[in-house]
Amino acid sequence: MKKVYGSADEALEGLLHDGMFIAAGGFGLCGIPELAIEALVRSGVKDLTVASNNAGVDDFGLGKLLATRQIRKMISSYVGENAEFMRQYLSGELELEFNPQGTLAERMRAGGSGIPGFYTKTGVGTLIAEGKEVKTFDGEDYILERGIVADLSIVKAWKADDTGNLVFRKTARNFNPPAAMCGKICLAEVEEIVPRGSLDPDMIHLPGIYVHRIVEGAHEKRIEKVTTRQKETA
Repeated sequence: MKKVYGSADEALEGLLHDGMFIAAGGFGLCGIPELAIEALVRSGVKDLTVASNNAGVDDFGLGKLLATRQIRKMISSYVGENAEFMRQYLSGELELEFNPQGTLAERMRAGGSGIPGFYTKTGVGTLIAEGKEVKTFDGEDYILERGIVADLSIVKAWKADDTGNLVFRKTARNFNPPAAMCGKICLAEVEEIVPRGSLDPDMIHLPGIYVHRIVEGAHEKRIEKVTTRQKETA
């Protein structure tokens, strides 16, 4: 089965349609699928529902898809760095489903593991619980959260082999693996494709069974907020 493609545009060919549900990896601007997002912008696909930890910033990451009005609904944990997101939401142009960060990660992981739902204490008694089933276990209330199964997952890894085994680097490891798991089709963009057998099996973070298409490319890897320490003087 061919998994390696020459570009993100080529890898997305035949997969896109208006109204589709996309799960996107990354945390802030760390480990985001930059190449896939750019290809989605170029494609013009619209009315998207996107599940992602955040919505990027105004001119980068998923913020680019917000700027072109291609996203109809966001399922996210944190959206505080994107002024256009705030404007669209407050004006009623964008639908928003807030999820606690751990709940969102577990919804993705559950969907990728064939688990249709799970109960959690997170969000009990808050707006998060509105309209959701509540069940009591050992005297404590829990709310039912549904697993996420997306039409497409777009993720970014450090290394891959041609079978799709992925290795993530540092912070990029958090939301990318569960996002990759929950897509019916997963596109992984990587910094390097290495020969088959060269990855230490104990260092593989996501097995290739979850990955259907792979693209190698250069990434800007923009820093969201630069924090520096003042030089100490003697």
